[in-house]
This record gives sequence, structure tokens and C-alpha cells, in this order.
Amino acid sequence: MISGSRSCFFLIAMAIFAGSCKSYDDKENEKPDSGRRGTIHISADESFRPVIDEQVKVYESNRPGTRIIVHYKPEADCLRDLAVDSIRMVIATRTYNEYEESLMTDSLRVQPHTRVMARDAIAVIVHPDSPDSTFSMEELRALLKGQFNKNLIPVFDGVKATSTVRFIIDSVLMGDSLTPTAMGVSSSEAVVDYVSQNPGVVGFIGVSWIGNPEDPQQLSFLKKVRVASLESVNDPESFVKAYQENIYSGRYPLVRDLVYILKERHKGLGYAFAGFMTGDIGQLIFRRAYLVPQVLKNFGVRPIELREE
Repeated sequence: MISGSRSCFFLIAMAIFAGSCKSYDDKENEKPDSGRRGTIHISADESFRPVIDEQVKVYESNRPGTRIIVHYKPEADCLRDLAVDSIRMVIATRTYNEYEESLMTDSLRVQPHTRVMARDAIAVIVHPDSPDSTFSMEELRALLKGQFNKNLIPVFDGVKATSTVRFIIDSVLMGDSLTPTAMGVSSSEAVVDYVSQNPGVVGFIGVSWIGNPEDPQQLSFLKKVRVASLESVNDPESFVKAYQENIYSGRYPLVRDLVYILKERHKGLGYAFAGFMTGDIGQLIFRRAYLVPQVLKNFGVRPIELREE
């Protein structure tokens, strides 16, 4: 009887031991997806489409068994996806609030993780023939409230729910309302097109759409519009453009963070992609897109230098 009990105990112990000795590959294969295989869906702010497309392209090319499907939306719609179980990651300009955290932890039973990846800026663009291409912050606020003496109309990638509009209302207008004449078009690319055809408007767009003169599409955009200069944060007598050096130094006034919010129950493809974007290659991609990667602030790496026009 005792001998039988010992045999049973031995078999159970061996089973536990065998389970604990699974190889790393065996454990990875048990997951629904991993850093080298599988498909996930993420939501990303449309303002950052060029640089996020490049991040996905490089990641997938190095790991051909993966597919990252990005749904580009206005930021408010992306943040609503925090409550959608099938969306593994959200890329936006702010992290989650207390209510959104409770949705993820209580409803989805997942503990979110967030991190700043880079710093971005909102560029102000005008028609190439516009006589107004330099604005003080007082003039910019007047323009946005419809009180500017030259009757210029602000144009955004939508007048509701976008990160650009939210930033302008919260950080430039300090909660005041946009002028009723403010226009919204369908996308960031549409802002460039509209400004290029209408001298009486001023466009507001994420710098990743027009900041990289080495990108053929962005180079074509830069030939259609002119980037305006804004009053420097540190020196009201000088005016600066949304160049990487000015974002890095804190001289440019319209600067915001770019963050990811990861909501994954296991260390899978979302976890690996987040690590990629905050790692050496991903940070270099942000740098080449003329954003300011987080490592520049952490390690003092200098931004790409551009000469003022």
C-alpha cells in the first residue's frame, strides 16, 4: 500500500517536472502569437501614419511570420478602442485616464502598459504665395479664435476627435473654443492639398507628414506648401519652424508626446512590437522621420541637423 502511494507520488512529481522543463520554443508555440509569428490589430492616430507605417514595414520584413494590421483613426476613436478586446495596442498622444484604465482592468481583465516613444510637433503650413508665414503665439491664438485681423481660416484633419484639435484647444487656446469658421478635412494629406490650393487658409498637421525631406511623398508635399515659423518658447524675438532640432531643444511651442498603450495578456506580438519601437532600430526610424525619439532625451544623442531656410 505504501509502495503504491510512493509510486503515485513519483509519477505526479515526474509529470510536474516534465512540464516545468519545456523548452523556450515549446512555451512560445503555446502562445496565440509571439514576436516572430501571428497577426494582431492595433489602432493608431492618423497623424502618425507615415512613421508608424515605416515601423510596421521594417518589423515585418525582419520577421516574415508576423502581420501587424493598423487601423488609422482620429485619436478619440483610437482611445475608444481601449475597450475593444481585439485591439492589442493603441498609439496616441496621451496615455489612458483613470476611467479608461478601469475599463481595461475590470472589463477586459488586462493590465495595460504605456510608454512614451518619441516627441512630435504640430507644424503650421501656408500656401507658397501667402504673405503670412511668421506668427507670434498671440497672433496664432487670435487666428484660431477667429479674431486675427487678416481673416485667415484654420484647417485641420477634422474639427472633432483628432489629437491635433485636442492639443490646440487644450494647450494653445487653454480650453477656449475654436472659431466656427475652422475647417476640417478628411485626413492629414487632405490638409496639405487644401492649403496648397487656397491662399487664405492656415493648416495644422503632424510633423511626420512633412518633416522628412528624404521621403519622396513628403518632398512633394513640401513643394506644395510652406512651413510657417512660430514664436520661440525661449526667445520671443526669434521665430522657429517645426524642425527636429527645435523640438529637441524645446524652442518650438507646439510639441506633444507619442505613446503606446499595450493591452496584452501575454508577452506576444504586441509586446515585441512595442519593444521594437522603443529599441535601437525603432528609435532610429523615429529619428529619420524627424521626430525626437525618447533615447535622445535619455542619452543625449543629437538630432539630425537641418538648416533654417
